[in-house]
Amino acid sequence: MRMWWFITTLVITAAFICNSPAYAYDNNPLQDICVAVSDSEASVFVNGNICKDPKLATPNDFYFPSLNISKVVYPNYGIGATFVGVQDMPGLNTLGMSICRIEFEPQGHAPLHTHPRATELITVLEGTLYVAFLVPDPADFFTSRLFSKILYPGDVFVFPRGLIHFQYNVGDTKTVVFGNFNSQNSGIVTFPSSIITSQPLIVDDIIALGVQLNKTEIAELRKKFS
Repeated sequence: MRMWWFITTLVITAAFICNSPAYAYDNNPLQDICVAVSDSEASVFVNGNICKDPKLATPNDFYFPSLNISKVVYPNYGIGATFVGVQDMPGLNTLGMSICRIEFEPQGHAPLHTHPRATELITVLEGTLYVAFLVPDPADFFTSRLFSKILYPGDVFVFPRGLIHFQYNVGDTKTVVFGNFNSQNSGIVTFPSSIITSQPLIVDDIIALGVQLNKTEIAELRKKFS
């Protein structure tokens, strides 16, 4: 009888784990919008790209060279970066992960931003980096709590999915970090540039109310971020 109850409990536990909503890979939409269409020629696959015939896959599908070289440079922010997602390494498709390498010049920074589809975990390889993320106050959604830390080589820090965060090089030398995402397409929304330079533009009255600036000041912001 005891053995019967043990087996029953084991089966129930296994069923719960197998059906748990907590996964270590993508189980949510991998694009920002998904509009229904009736034309099959105009439709796309959801949660991943169309798969290559496995017999035609090659080692290069699972390979990316020269991560140590910054492919994209953002001089206004003093950073250079290389991102490796499914567009760069096709073999990542459906695996639920991507990575990046970022170099920060002294006082270089990654501005306030969020990743709507991924948690980000960074490791500092060299330099000194001030990092932080914001957690909304459940009692007052107009305020938030700041979680911040100064990182040194070998330190690891995690930014929870969807929360606003930033990184800032507070040292006098270059800082290099590796970032890991638990999505093949983490997405990114930057602030305030995504608000100020949207297309079409958000009407000035809405922005003025939201950030407590007059229309002249908003016009100046648009020039800076354009």
